[in-house]
Amino acid sequence: MTPTSPESPASPTSPTHGASPASPASPTRSTRPTSTRSTRRLTTAQALVAFLARQYTERDGRRRRLISATWGIFGHGNVAGIGQALVEAGNGHSNGHGKRNGDGTQDARSNSNSNAHADSNINGGRPAPRMPYLQGRNEQAMVHAAVGYARQSGRLSAHAVTTSIGPGATNLVTGAALATINHLPVLLLPGDTFATRPADPVLQQLEVPYAGDVSVNDCLRPVSRYFDRVTRPEALIPAALQAMRVLADPAETGAVTLALPQDVQAEAYDWPEEFFAERVWPVRRPAPDAAELEAAVRAVRSARRPLIVAGGGVRHSGAEETLAAFTAATRIPVASTQAGKGSLRHDHPADVGGIGHTGTATAGELARTADLVIGVGTRYTDFTTASGTLFENPAVRFLNLNITGFDAHKLAALPLVADARTGLEALTSALAGRGYRVDPAYETEYTGAKEAWEERVEASFATPDPTARPTQTQVLGLLDTLVTEEDILINAAGSLPGDLHKLWRTRSRDQYHVEYGYSCMGYEIPAAIGVLLATEARTRPRPVWALVGDGTYLMNPTEIVTAVQESLPLKLVILQNHGYASIGGLSEAVGGERFGTAYRHRDPDGGFTGPPLPVDLAANAASLGLHVLRAATVDDLRKALAEARDAEGPTCVYVETETPDTVSGPPPAQAWWDVPVAETASRPAAVKAREEYERQAAARRRHL
Repeated sequence: MTPTSPESPASPTSPTHGASPASPASPTRSTRPTSTRSTRRLTTAQALVAFLARQYTERDGRRRRLISATWGIFGHGNVAGIGQALVEAGNGHSNGHGKRNGDGTQDARSNSNSNAHADSNINGGRPAPRMPYLQGRNEQAMVHAAVGYARQSGRLSAHAVTTSIGPGATNLVTGAALATINHLPVLLLPGDTFATRPADPVLQQLEVPYAGDVSVNDCLRPVSRYFDRVTRPEALIPAALQAMRVLADPAETGAVTLALPQDVQAEAYDWPEEFFAERVWPVRRPAPDAAELEAAVRAVRSARRPLIVAGGGVRHSGAEETLAAFTAATRIPVASTQAGKGSLRHDHPADVGGIGHTGTATAGELARTADLVIGVGTRYTDFTTASGTLFENPAVRFLNLNITGFDAHKLAALPLVADARTGLEALTSALAGRGYRVDPAYETEYTGAKEAWEERVEASFATPDPTARPTQTQVLGLLDTLVTEEDILINAAGSLPGDLHKLWRTRSRDQYHVEYGYSCMGYEIPAAIGVLLATEARTRPRPVWALVGDGTYLMNPTEIVTAVQESLPLKLVILQNHGYASIGGLSEAVGGERFGTAYRHRDPDGGFTGPPLPVDLAANAASLGLHVLRAATVDDLRKALAEARDAEGPTCVYVETETPDTVSGPPPAQAWWDVPVAETASRPAAVKAREEYERQAAARRRHL
């Protein structure tokens, strides 16, 4: 497999653990050149690659490469710049990767390129670290792969993505938005038009008559946490340092863009050697303010029906054990958002499952009657709050533990601005001496409701007829019988996120990987590759499943080729239901009559109600290099999933599923979601849907 050097090699010059400054704005340099006047002549692109290879994060005494690999598709806007720089660094020949050590580090000595040793004087006498290269097929998919890697790496290690100018650069926008919304680090390096403008316009340049300094890369500004256009070589120094600061900051991280004009990439400059010294960016764990903590303690102690809403911040902070300790002490139940599912195991007594529109009945009822909602690392999206209708108790108040003040103040909450783990530790300690614990009757209530919901899960997963075509929930049920805490499931869009949030039994902190901040179709396959790259240091790779419907598959199957190229044991499950099943159901609910949601031939009236299209996605997957297992029945599927789990190479399980309009489906939504319905219409379906919409919308409230 392709190594990605997630951890730094041991070094006698590494900074002392525990002595890092509190903010990533002040990185620790592990070595200093003997003369600050010493320089090294490199192109801007070569300097950037050398700089990135020497950046590290450190949290809780663990040090990791900040940028462990670079994805790239080359065109005229980056092939002679970043592309050549990767070759210069010793990564352009063969597969461009060194030997993988058993502990997950990269053995720099395996690099036979003499250039790797040219600057060893600034690396403590050791050979220069390498920058592995990963070849992608679609620019958006490369960002998704990088995001999957960053999430699996706990946001402590990330990937860079290089593209050409023009369409290659604009293809980054969707992936960048996904990364920023989910607070996941990725470094984007799009090529840009000439800074010197020797010819104007150049190939693939957007001309803006009122602004000569605008290019298509400006599309990346609103979806980036930091953006800079490096129009001079020397401007790279402050830009690169700012980029690393943002990537390593748990409150600010997301997509970071350094737009690189193609002429500047190739321009040489005399760089100060100090620019290439190793830097360690501490990932801080800010503690809560004493006054805010005391207010939080008072709020918890006065609550009779408190409920924790665990979000993605629990996972990013590695706060799962701390959360479990807090619930053990207080017996407060824990509901989870899509990003927070897995904060507690499914069989933990305090875990009441997903919350909101796609959540469980148990969590929904607790939310409706809660008098204190304790948000831990959550953004409170409309799915979580049921579009402002879920928290019905007139006396409900909110206490938000979040590393960002922006999220901590949502819903007029008492803010507790801190790292999730540090904040929970402080709250647990502060409550310990005051004897707080929920009433035993409340605990009995939610544990009983949890058991009742589990019966509904069992009913949804049941497969009484092994010869029948499976439903989507039966697919999940069969997978549920196979997986252990080692397996990782990846999904993002369609009806699967709803079924998974309600029904899936999460067995480990990182098993449930559902991207629902941007809910981007096409995320699953490349993200699975990123996750595999992040877990490959293990003796035996963890089973990583990408679950997709036919609509999602058709959006972005390109990185199947990458999985084949890298011999990654991707396990792809394609559920064929001949259309956009999820949006079809929503369309029916809001009076859209499933218009435009089926993959079918046109009927004589011009609609799309004819026979299903003769598309063979299994054959398509096989043509891209996957070993494909077709399953027609429940029994076939059981065998195929077991075979795929044991497979050492990339494998696909293809199954046509029954849909909820033909057989009994999963439990319906347990809470509302606001999708506005036409206020005036002539068709009965829309008129009826509007009546229901107005009834539900009347329950909305603003928490003040």
